[in-house]
Amino acid sequence: MALALTTAGQAQDTGAATYKAKCEHCHGADGMSHTFAGKMTHAANLKDPKVTGAADEDLIAVVTNGRKKMPAYKGKLTDDQIKAVVGYVRTIPD
Repeated sequence: MALALTTAGQAQDTGAATYKAKCEHCHGADGMSHTFAGKMTHAANLKDPKVTGAADEDLIAVVTNGRKKMPAYKGKLTDDQIKAVVGYVRTIPD
């Protein structure tokens, strides 16, 4: 029987890849929700204190269930991918 361990580095890699594939086009590479293809995305600024101060569980719920114009990712991403992307959001460089 093989034992699979997820390291913090693997979770960070998964979070970064998931963010780039699913989130970056609206939230921007820096998480600050600028414009995309010349249009304002109106996505949440992930550097806003309301977001940075939110509990991981709250952010996981938003990604899972969606909010306002943000689509739900339940069934599109695994629970582990959602947790990893929330963890990555916490580390996006300025």
